[in-house]
Amino acid sequence: MHLKTLGLAALFALAGLPATAQTQTIRVGVTPGPHAQIFEVVKPIAAAKGLDIKIIEFSDYVVPNTALADGALEANSFQNTPYLDNQKADRKFKIEKVAETVNFPIGIYSKNLKSFEALPAGASIAIPNDPTNGGRALLLLQDKGVIKLKDGVGFKPTPLDITDNPKKIKFTEIDAAQTPRVLADVDAAVINTNYATQAGLDPVKDALTRENPKGPYVNIIAVRTEDKDKPWVKTLVESYHTPEVKAYIEKTFKGAVLTSW
Repeated sequence: MHLKTLGLAALFALAGLPATAQTQTIRVGVTPGPHAQIFEVVKPIAAAKGLDIKIIEFSDYVVPNTALADGALEANSFQNTPYLDNQKADRKFKIEKVAETVNFPIGIYSKNLKSFEALPAGASIAIPNDPTNGGRALLLLQDKGVIKLKDGVGFKPTPLDITDNPKKIKFTEIDAAQTPRVLADVDAAVINTNYATQAGLDPVKDALTRENPKGPYVNIIAVRTEDKDKPWVKTLVESYHTPEVKAYIEKTFKGAVLTSW
């Protein structure tokens, strides 16, 4: 908070008046595409409540949690709970979920195939190389009957956990952000919705198939554990969970992005 703001707060206190005019600034990390677009709508709603949001975009899924843990951000909005749990286990981050936001059902895309049923024997499929999204891709392929995984693998299976692969699918693991770029080089790719839309793909029309939207992959707003009960967090969540934001998401993304409230 700026010294000038602190001075005004002190003057209000001395005058016996509430310091309601002061504005608090927070930095929120997002990934490009829907998360960033949605926060542009949240921003003026929060501003009317005295919360100034600075939107900071990150091109990958790793840096936003590091930036939050290190104090370069006050909050982020880009991940689901299984991903955050994995990051906390691996990196000991003291970060907590404070609200659910939207769901982006992950999809399978192809430049060559007209339907998922046309997936040929020996097909090459690109999947994200991070544990959560890679596991999510394999769980989707299992759900669609292409592979079988070991029992009890949870949310983070890897290709090593495949117990049955009758079509002899070949898997290529790459950074999630790069999956749209390899579509010309593989038979299909499992792509997160934010990266699909950023690449000009329509998740509703272009995906060969998508996961069940009622799964565990609803996205979240996260903050440092020490901040989770601070008043600005409540304001941030209330600003996001508004009819205006819901209407924007439904109108703009037309089913590609689903609200959780």
